[in-house]
Amino acid sequence: MTTFLSPDAPIYVAGHRGMVGSAIVRELRQRGFHHLITRTHAELDLCDQAAVHAFFAATRPAQVYLAAAKVGGIHANSVYRGEFIYQNLMIQNNVIEAARLNGVERLLFLGSSCIYPRDCPQPIREDYLLTGPLEESNRPYALAKIAGIEQCWSYNRQYGTRYLAVMPTNLYGPGDNYHPENSHVIPALIRKAHEAKVRGDAQMVVWGSGRPLREFLYSEDMAAACVHLALLPEPEYGALLNDRTPPLVNIGVGHDMSIRELAETVCRVVGFDGELVFDASKPDGTPKKLLDVSLLAAQGWRAQVAFEDGLARAYADFCHLIG
Repeated sequence: MTTFLSPDAPIYVAGHRGMVGSAIVRELRQRGFHHLITRTHAELDLCDQAAVHAFFAATRPAQVYLAAAKVGGIHANSVYRGEFIYQNLMIQNNVIEAARLNGVERLLFLGSSCIYPRDCPQPIREDYLLTGPLEESNRPYALAKIAGIEQCWSYNRQYGTRYLAVMPTNLYGPGDNYHPENSHVIPALIRKAHEAKVRGDAQMVVWGSGRPLREFLYSEDMAAACVHLALLPEPEYGALLNDRTPPLVNIGVGHDMSIRELAETVCRVVGFDGELVFDASKPDGTPKKLLDVSLLAAQGWRAQVAFEDGLARAYADFCHLIG
């Protein structure tokens, strides 16, 4: 595909060590881009405005993928509410403003499907943003991401930037966070099932009723979709930006499954054959969350990795991490 960007153009991937950012780096390299700019947190604190501005002035990236964020599952979102809203707002404010000041033509801001109202119609279209109350358990994170979308839209309208926000559904894959309390549902279940198998447990307890419905996207597919959108030639890219609606595109697979089905599939892939017990005293979160991906499909992209195949790759990555 012909794009607006040459292979030697400097591209900054913020958050390159995380599951999302590392997948984007791999995708860009596979497409032949070799001038990728990355910094660890120790090298560049994105909450430090002066440091971020100095970094952009020195490196002058042509394109930015803003994948850096403080993320976590239900438990982490509930416990670290102040950190979630402060750090995410600071990161995106500093990066987006520095990109504008240094002439970055295109920036891709990555959010999450939790930006949408808790009880909005399904599947969730981009124009459902801000049409109802958010899920309480991740409200601080969601509000920060909504602010990032608004920042991109406002900058496009006032300054003529061409910044796009993408909202991936629930992700899983290599480089995920498998912390026993602060991880998302798939890595948490992978760890639980593996440890239960190793111990020879007869049962495995899963948080919640098992009834909520969720959509899951493999991280490599997510990266392919992000790069596909960010490198769209004109006028296709320009068609995603207008003054009337936020510059927002959903990224997902277009179908969902129950948490019970998910847990059963994880146990099958991991090899745990004990009984699943659902603890309904724990929070379920949003009852159903399925994205409408018709806008993405209209740009010529669909997910490629089958769920069980992706899950097997994620489990292999977990086994590698724990040695």
